[in-house]
Amino acid sequence: MSTKPFNDNFLKACRGEAHDHVPAWYMRQAGRYQPEYRKIREKYSLFEITHRPEVCAEVTMLPIQQLDVDAAILFADIMTPMPAMGIHVEIKSNIGPVIDNPITCKEDVEKLQPLHPSEDVPYILDTIKLLREQLSVPLIGFAGAPFTLASYLIEGGPSRNYYKTKAFMHSNPEAWHLLMDRLGEMTVTYLQAQIHAGAQAVQVFDSWVGTLNAQDYKTFVAPVMNHIFSALEKENAPKIMFGVGAGHLLQEWNKLPLDVIGLDWRTNITQARQQGVSKTVQGNLDPGLLLADWPELEKKAKEILDEGMETPGFIFNLGHGVYPQVKVETLQRLTAFIHDYSAKK
Repeated sequence: MSTKPFNDNFLKACRGEAHDHVPAWYMRQAGRYQPEYRKIREKYSLFEITHRPEVCAEVTMLPIQQLDVDAAILFADIMTPMPAMGIHVEIKSNIGPVIDNPITCKEDVEKLQPLHPSEDVPYILDTIKLLREQLSVPLIGFAGAPFTLASYLIEGGPSRNYYKTKAFMHSNPEAWHLLMDRLGEMTVTYLQAQIHAGAQAVQVFDSWVGTLNAQDYKTFVAPVMNHIFSALEKENAPKIMFGVGAGHLLQEWNKLPLDVIGLDWRTNITQARQQGVSKTVQGNLDPGLLLADWPELEKKAKEILDEGMETPGFIFNLGHGVYPQVKVETLQRLTAFIHDYSAKK
């Protein structure tokens, strides 16, 4: 059990309430840039780590102990629930998720099984329970969004252009909407189970939805996203949305019943506010700047803080994940700067 007083700045910022300093956490804050994590990976694969609650909790805790960030995010992968649905997935180093039985037709979609979290992913729920005993900061649970999951299931792995996904969407709209329904129900069930196990906030990663234009998003994706966040409204946990290259979708996201919109580095906070984004904003340092000299990194962090603090409700994060080449000391220094600068201001 943690003996530290509980730091709830992150939860207060999610809700737009007054707090002591701008909270910070970083996407992929547990990972290959940490020597301790690399040592664990010598022994276990990513999926093996997530199947061992003690090891998974240890990995999740590393950045809390090292960086003094204001929130932990469960260490897992967006593909974690897929095997239970009947999809064989392998996480290949330097590639990502690879599917050996990609979806090509409605019959493939109909074979997808519903998720039963306590039976299918008990190790995830056990990890959350363990972490709640150990943490003195909030724990964020997460899931992949239906479009991003579908893109892997249809493409068979990562893609640069998503042409198979877009062709499927337009050529087989009935099968597409069935796929969105199945994945949407899984997402709701999975996130509810994480919240009931102890996750205090949840983030939905629609990493690749920015590849769609706004009209296709409204037609093929918006209905399922509205269903997911509406179904989670009764849970007492802030809900965060994040995608890459999705600045053109911010007005659509702002309509959803969620609490926080995550920005990547392509759209600055002022631009988002000018588009009418009224919710708490999370972001949005370009992760490449973590490899720049400190004066440049500090200058950009200050700019983001100044923009973010102009209105209530701001959480400092990256515009995407930490690169393996980043030094632990850089993130330590950045977190301390964020806390000190925002507390004084």
